[in-house]
Amino acid sequence: MDVMPMSGGGMMSMAWMPLCGQSGMAAAASFLGMWITMMAAMMLPSLVPALWRYRRAVGGAAEPSSSLLTVLVACGYFLVWTLLGAAVYPLGVAVVAAATRWPALAGAAPLAIGPVVLIAGAAQLTGWKARHLAFCRGSLCEESSGRDHGVRTPALVSLRHGLRLGLHCSQACAALTAVLLVTGMMDVPLMAAVTGAITLERLLPAGDRVARWVGGCAIGAGALLTLRALALG
Repeated sequence: MDVMPMSGGGMMSMAWMPLCGQSGMAAAASFLGMWITMMAAMMLPSLVPALWRYRRAVGGAAEPSSSLLTVLVACGYFLVWTLLGAAVYPLGVAVVAAATRWPALAGAAPLAIGPVVLIAGAAQLTGWKARHLAFCRGSLCEESSGRDHGVRTPALVSLRHGLRLGLHCSQACAALTAVLLVTGMMDVPLMAAVTGAITLERLLPAGDRVARWVGGCAIGAGALLTLRALALG
């Protein structure tokens, strides 16, 4: 995705702007398509093991219905991310519109990036992050699937489980998602780093320590970005 230079030395992603002749609805649909593709690429490495655990919990590979139920979990999961993208898009459009209308605001935008990254890093160290990460790592996931198993409407149970997993995952990823949003959603090296961090903190036995280590790195990066913006300003 291209970027547009802003006053004050900042860069604005073109994802928030309609193309020439594009309607607002078409621009929103284009953003959602990009958002879903990006989130699928980032989340699938850590989601696939969770889906496999759920498939085993509801009957295993030998049960034909278990595959459909697992697909419904994935649908519920990505529905949450789609709705999140639908909520983020108008906020991004509003920020871009304000920055375009008031150059002073655009000039101050680079100063906000560092503090956002710093706060995101601090969020990685909280108990709130740890609770949502525990669900995504599987301990609470297996407990949830076992509690729901046997309900008369297994399809609805699976969809609900996917929604629950998506809600926990989106909150566990909130800090890293915020970093992407403020530093450039389509920055490929940054996306790869965030994908690696999300995957490692969910799959490694010491995933909670990985989350704290990532938080420490983000705090350091946020401090450096803040100092750099102040020096350039």
